[in-house]
Amino acid sequence: MAATLAAVPNPRSRCAALLVVVTLLSGACAGEDQRPSLQAAGATTAPTTSIAPTTTAAPVDPHLSTVAYSTITGEVPIYPTAAAAEADRTLQNPTPIGAPLVLLVKEDLGDWLEVYLPMRPNGSTGFVPEADVELRTHRFHITVRLAEFNIKVAEGDEILLDTEIGVARENAPTPGGLYYTTELLAPPNPAGSYGPYAYGLSGFSETYQTFNEGPGQLGIHGTNQPDRIGTAVSSGCIRLRNEDITRMAEELGLPLGVPVTIIA
Repeated sequence: MAATLAAVPNPRSRCAALLVVVTLLSGACAGEDQRPSLQAAGATTAPTTSIAPTTTAAPVDPHLSTVAYSTITGEVPIYPTAAAAEADRTLQNPTPIGAPLVLLVKEDLGDWLEVYLPMRPNGSTGFVPEADVELRTHRFHITVRLAEFNIKVAEGDEILLDTEIGVARENAPTPGGLYYTTELLAPPNPAGSYGPYAYGLSGFSETYQTFNEGPGQLGIHGTNQPDRIGTAVSSGCIRLRNEDITRMAEELGLPLGVPVTIIA
């Protein structure tokens, strides 16, 4: 994706966040069972057992994602382990294109969060202190099946969009894996090759280290070649018809930090 696109404001916040730049997490609380209590030894009456009413833990929502929005401006330290003394990497907030830095949460460890990172190699994780971020949650998720030329956008178990896509050419394949949306971009020319909107993803091409003056970042965007939807046409990104990407950005108002599972 080109680095000249402009980030657009978050279209909607449903206890969630804007496009890719934050982390998600799920959790549940459970009551603690009481142990049976017995009378003191030597009592003349038979021991009795008192059992507290049982409580059932709330089921974990498999679609609940937690996104971490960094509250640090400038260089954001990323640590190699929870409670590490020193960071081994940094990310920028805002990002180089002006979007907020969001990190999808992989695991909540209490004072620390393990998060997915928008950097190479794909699938990288690191740790951030919970005190350094603002957490938001949502239930959106996206599944891309490259061989079927299909994308599904869902909220929980409800499919909101199920449509045909254009995929990458054989010589520049889209790497499969779990990614998340990091920014929502508005190209300067909505009739151009990226269409009216483009979602940046946390993943990167394994063919191109740079592309169009950018870092070879993967994306989901519109197109000025709608007749080529349903074919292998791109250099790694996922192409949608402009009406479909517009629906995602405007009507569905997807937040950042939406998990995107790409299946070959």
